[in-house]
Amino acid sequence: MARFSRLLLILLPTCLFAGLAWTAPKLVDSASQFSEQTPLDRQPSDATRAKAWGLTEDEWAKFERLQAGPRHYWSPQLDPLTTLGVEADSDQERQRYAELQVRLEAKRAERELAYQKAYTAAWARLFPGMLPVPGMADDPAAAPAGRFALFVEQRCTPCVSNTQQWLRGGAHLDVYLIGSQGDDGRLRQWARGAGITPAQVSSGQVTLNHDRGRWFSLGASRPLPARYQQVDGKWQRID
Repeated sequence: MARFSRLLLILLPTCLFAGLAWTAPKLVDSASQFSEQTPLDRQPSDATRAKAWGLTEDEWAKFERLQAGPRHYWSPQLDPLTTLGVEADSDQERQRYAELQVRLEAKRAERELAYQKAYTAAWARLFPGMLPVPGMADDPAAAPAGRFALFVEQRCTPCVSNTQQWLRGGAHLDVYLIGSQGDDGRLRQWARGAGITPAQVSSGQVTLNHDRGRWFSLGASRPLPARYQQVDGKWQRID
């Protein structure tokens, strides 16, 4: 009996360690699976996405169905409201999505303009005398009424003379330099050559922007300079 007890004491730790060795991989696998699944649980729900655009869950589901069809290839980056408006089944639906989009874009423009003012003030305070290149003015669609989008290019004498004339007349211009290749130095060099002053930029009379293909999106009509203004929500050349 004593011999059996000694044998049991010898074997018992071995059995315990064997059991631990057997179960350990399960614990590791479980933790690994949990860590991989956790980010998925944090993804916003369809209800959250729909609410952000002012839509119902059914409308969001319709948007996803539309983006899974031909519309995905025609307009892969189209936002939910435009997608639903274009594919609306009735005038009433189309009107609803148009109004939702107008309200949403009005809020966006208000926030971006508020930040643009803060940005311009910060630039004037931190870098007085240097012309800023405000990133928040990159989208001509966000330009408020009464402003003009002006497309110019380097080595264009009329671009310089017309810009000076319009500014002397008190015009507010969002200037887009075609072919700048995102080079702020080129943009500032053109502005200095056109006689644009830091005061005109800091006051908001002028913003300096890289074109980034916007002129082509408006038809790339020559000659330059090309001045555009929003009329009934559409950009029209006025010169």
